[in-house]
Amino acid sequence: MNLVRNALAAVALLLAALVPAGAWAQAQPAPGEAAGLEALTIVSGGARHAFHVEVMRTPDQRAKGLMYRNYLPPDRGMLFDFGASEPVAMWMQNTYIPLDMLFIRADGTIARIAENTEPLSTRTIPSGEPVLSVLEINGGVSRQLGIKPGDKVEHKLFRR
Repeated sequence: MNLVRNALAAVALLLAALVPAGAWAQAQPAPGEAAGLEALTIVSGGARHAFHVEVMRTPDQRAKGLMYRNYLPPDRGMLFDFGASEPVAMWMQNTYIPLDMLFIRADGTIARIAENTEPLSTRTIPSGEPVLSVLEINGGVSRQLGIKPGDKVEHKLFRR
């Protein structure tokens, strides 16, 4: 038994020596964030609506988005980071659930909302102006929470 315990201790010491200082802490999500998700808040009419979002930063990630998923928890969403403000267009090909698409300017204000987008549609949904990102949440949530163009989105992506 002591031999096994000593071997496990030796492995733990070896791993600790090989892993750079602080790497364990970096792997942990920030307080209030689930693993792989980032906190995002929408401020609307004095109310604050909290979401946890997956952030799509690469072209491949943005191309896949929420395709092939059958469910999105009520407090979740997906934030598409385009890296620069530009006119964008989204679509719902291979996306099985209706979504609200919030087109967001670089300063975090909502420019436009496309509500209850049609699942599996290849119709393009334009931003209508240059935007830095698009937030997708469950269809109907924007109306339910009273979120509208001009409201503010708080996330580290947006300038303060």
